[in-house]
Amino acid sequence: MMGNGVWRLALPLAIAQALFFVAPLLLLVGTSVATDENLTQFTLRAWREVLGDSFNIQSLVNTLRLGALAVIATSLLAVPLALVHMAAGPRLKRAILIAAVLPLLTSVVVRTFAWIVILGREGVINSVLLSMGLISSPVALLQTEPGLIIALTQIEMPLMLLPLIAATARIDPALLDASVSLGGSLFRTLRRVILPLALPGLIAGATLVFASAATAFISQSVIGGGRLNYLPAQVWQQAMVVFDWPMAAAMALTLMASVLTVAGALSLLGRGAQHA
Repeated sequence: MMGNGVWRLALPLAIAQALFFVAPLLLLVGTSVATDENLTQFTLRAWREVLGDSFNIQSLVNTLRLGALAVIATSLLAVPLALVHMAAGPRLKRAILIAAVLPLLTSVVVRTFAWIVILGREGVINSVLLSMGLISSPVALLQTEPGLIIALTQIEMPLMLLPLIAATARIDPALLDASVSLGGSLFRTLRRVILPLALPGLIAGATLVFASAATAFISQSVIGGGRLNYLPAQVWQQAMVVFDWPMAAAMALTLMASVLTVAGALSLLGRGAQHA
């Protein structure tokens, strides 16, 4: 009885997915090959320009590289924080969780514009470096990829840290005690016990950070400005400035397919590492 009626429980979600995801996606595919607004004539002109133009290909490469660098930067900070959370007492654990969740309560637009003040020529970073005598003149951080990566590291950090904390919280402390009792050093325990068990959280965080950073149009536009060439900005320009909707649709589908491909590869990597 229950098995026959389960599909009824999933029906509302299936209808919502069809209305708000599948239908717009099909419309986007149709727009990418259409020559008129009524979708009565079709051509591959937009796809040839997107996939055959070196400028557009470079935009895609830059976008994927930005996502990968954001994953690396957030991982280098989130992994030590997750280990501290794992070994901390209840109060420190709550403080780390609050610090991880708190940025999510603030609009990404607000956080992005705050980084303009921090990264500016008279911002916090340049002021500290000048006061310490490490630089003789302000360093240009706005409208540069390093500055954008710094901002994205803070903006995307919760997406990496929270899955890692959830993964490390499930590790049985008895396994760590067993490793130490068998003569395993701290580094060996970290490499052979903790990191393999925390890998699902790391993969989940990497997937979320990559997808979010690669498609972060607001951060890319505000921090990166017009000097940096990323595909989300190209989609906006084609749709809202040039009004070439087939090109915008083809670029958007290319970006979505690329991000999904990387996400799928990360998922396969995580499964392979778990079975190794």
